[in-house]
Amino acid sequence: MLFQRINKLSIWNTLLSVKYFSTGVIENIRVLDLTRIVAGPYCTMILGDLGADVIKIEQPGSGDETRHWPPFTIGDKDLSCYFSCLNRNKKSLCVNLKSFEGKKIIYELSKKSDVLVENYVPGKLDSLDLGFETINAIAPQLIYCSITGYGLKGPYMNRPGYDVIAASIGGLVNITGPKDGEPCKVGVAMTDIATGLYAHGAILAALLERSKTNLGQRIDCNLLNTQLACLINIGSNYLNAKKEANRWGTAHESIVPYEAFRTANGYITVGAGSDSQFVSLCKRLKLDHLIKDERFLTNKLRVQNRNILLKLLKSVFIKEDTSTLLKLFEGASFPYGPINKMSEVFEDMHVKEINLVKPIKAEGGTLNLVGPAVEFSQLENSIRSPPPKLAQDTVTVLQELLNYSNKKIDTLRRNGDIQ
Repeated sequence: MLFQRINKLSIWNTLLSVKYFSTGVIENIRVLDLTRIVAGPYCTMILGDLGADVIKIEQPGSGDETRHWPPFTIGDKDLSCYFSCLNRNKKSLCVNLKSFEGKKIIYELSKKSDVLVENYVPGKLDSLDLGFETINAIAPQLIYCSITGYGLKGPYMNRPGYDVIAASIGGLVNITGPKDGEPCKVGVAMTDIATGLYAHGAILAALLERSKTNLGQRIDCNLLNTQLACLINIGSNYLNAKKEANRWGTAHESIVPYEAFRTANGYITVGAGSDSQFVSLCKRLKLDHLIKDERFLTNKLRVQNRNILLKLLKSVFIKEDTSTLLKLFEGASFPYGPINKMSEVFEDMHVKEINLVKPIKAEGGTLNLVGPAVEFSQLENSIRSPPPKLAQDTVTVLQELLNYSNKKIDTLRRNGDIQ
């Protein structure tokens, strides 16, 4: 019995040591991507990284609006930096969703697909005979994911949804910014990104459910629900203790010190989340006298005497260069890090060592893209193809998936049904 157990463990360890990757955990899944801007494309890009065959349906002539938001990659006016970071591992098929033949293409592709993701205002696709009820009757196996601003019900449902608006209504903007300053938006579209992440997880869950039932279903993901869910402790504080939230800049309401400090040539962020970490910080800064100061013995006391303690710490940080402080804190038990500009982010030794930035060849040059954030031991999660040029795969998809002849494709193009 012991021998068998050891043998099984040996086989398992051997399997883990082998550098084998499948071509993608969802390599047999086809996704119709009827999304634009950020939340939807981010969701479908993650599915593409995991191996899904993603067909991006775009409007003839213009395509996804972000294609035309400067600056542009490798001098290509059809391929902005914005579009490129959200649309790798996809094919571009330009279809006129308002024409009879265009709708037919979507119907036929739906029958051959597993997932459809759209981010139109509720009711828009219904008016084009492309809503869930219509598609579900044609392709009952299809998982139909709607990403909207405010969901499929409620008084706001017909409003267009944008990241900063949902973040405003959902409270994020009000708790972001300097303590005594105006409300601020976050530097990137975090509500959009979080919604895309929720949507991708929901789609994978629906695929697991379909493996039991052979039936698709509708998924409702929206920006406002996501934003409220992401309030975590701030929302819970109000719901359960009626505590209104405030802006704290980089500081933390419940932990001191835990914020950015100005240095002689920049900023560094330091957090002392426990009493032992505070002691370590004081020793590194040669402020041993603060360790036994009755005003700072516990985090509760440090929060109560926040202004006094921070004034003392700031007077020390401002005298040293950021690089000097980083060397001083090397190996410390408390977390710390510089506030980097983009040039410093991508030159950081850790970022360079882990090779998270992936150069990929594209028409006209090389694109540098931040690769998938998650690594698997036995599955591939990777950039396989650059973001597509507008309509670059229209002919291939129609020929290979729908068996359209060249003559039919030419007719569709002349009539404005495709590009």
